[in-house]
Amino acid sequence: MKRLGLRSIGRWRQRHLQRHEELLASQEAYFLRRIQDPNGKVEKPRTPWRWFVAGAVFIHVSMIVVYLLANWIMAIICRTWFPDMGYPIGRQILTAFLMVNLFGGVMMLIRLVFDPGRQQIKMFISWIHAMRRISKGDYDVKLDADPRRLGQMGVLVKNFNEMVSNLSQMERMRQEFISNVSHEFQSPLTSIGGFARALRSEGLTPETRQHYLRIIEFECARLSKLSDNLLKLTSLESNRHPFEPQSFRLDRQIRRVILSCEPQWQAKKLEFDVDLAETVIAADPDLLNQVWTNLIHNAVKFTPEGGTIGVRLSECGDFLEAEISDTGIGVSEEDLPHLFERFFKADKARSRSAGGSGLGLSIVKKIVEMHGGEVTAHSRPGEGMTFRVRLPRSIPAAAGGSAPSESGTLAGATGGSHL
Repeated sequence: MKRLGLRSIGRWRQRHLQRHEELLASQEAYFLRRIQDPNGKVEKPRTPWRWFVAGAVFIHVSMIVVYLLANWIMAIICRTWFPDMGYPIGRQILTAFLMVNLFGGVMMLIRLVFDPGRQQIKMFISWIHAMRRISKGDYDVKLDADPRRLGQMGVLVKNFNEMVSNLSQMERMRQEFISNVSHEFQSPLTSIGGFARALRSEGLTPETRQHYLRIIEFECARLSKLSDNLLKLTSLESNRHPFEPQSFRLDRQIRRVILSCEPQWQAKKLEFDVDLAETVIAADPDLLNQVWTNLIHNAVKFTPEGGTIGVRLSECGDFLEAEISDTGIGVSEEDLPHLFERFFKADKARSRSAGGSGLGLSIVKKIVEMHGGEVTAHSRPGEGMTFRVRLPRSIPAAAGGSAPSESGTLAGATGGSHL
């Protein structure tokens, strides 16, 4: 029986808290609409009718109880000091006066116990303390967001906690970014310094000396590429990067990118399976060229010798969908959600030997999002990787493109490729 009573109380408190949260959500929506349209008419959130009924019932019950208490006290007073008074009008007036004083005392007691001003003062003090901690770089701050004690200030407290959470996340990202940049620069610099010291030795053979010089040259190129990618990603994220959309043939652009990296995939004897529908898109050609370059170079880099890379482009209503797949090593399910994060490398040793910086896919994602599209990755270890890029098309395919046609076809680029 006791457990049933506790469960009932728990369910009642949960429903009560849920009603407060719903009211807080409606207040937040009201303030957001007022911010979006300051001069418009916005309907204020209505207080639940149950609260009016509960308030009226509480006041009437309190008055009845206080009246009975006042009548009982007056009866004791009259029996003790005025036994012959009876029930004249004076006694009724005194009873009513006593009832009003008792009711006022009860209300004052309730106000002292549940003082909203005191709660607000406590909240403001905690708010000031939290802001001081934030100004010193401490983002591990969270105000009490219980809607039962905040009233209309709950909207501010909720948004303040969200702001602090976002600032804390940005600070963690900033620290992680600095750590990753330092690590990525330190690794090639250490390699360059070590081989430069080794070159001072007079007992090195010419072949060993040339080998060390090639390593230093490789690491310098890696540093240059890393700094270039960092600058490009920073420019893209600053929203100040030049964005010049124009109409062009997307299939021709992808073909040019495949031909531009022919020496790399020819050296590994890779085969290309290409199926590109004639499509026209309104986009920034330079930025999209970077997308296809990064994705195709990534596929060539991680596909073993003799493998196959598939490139497809199709129309899906108002969108164009490009798919780039390979028969490479693939990525585990644990690493897949982090694939587009800056400096993330699923296979760090392999990426370092191939000269990867971990920024290429981040640049791809940012450029695709700038065009209002999305990029997704699908993979299983040992079964290769598939990237799908979905881009909106704002002009009809019949409009044609301005890009010049390539001389010849990719089918004649190499005898062993399915192009």
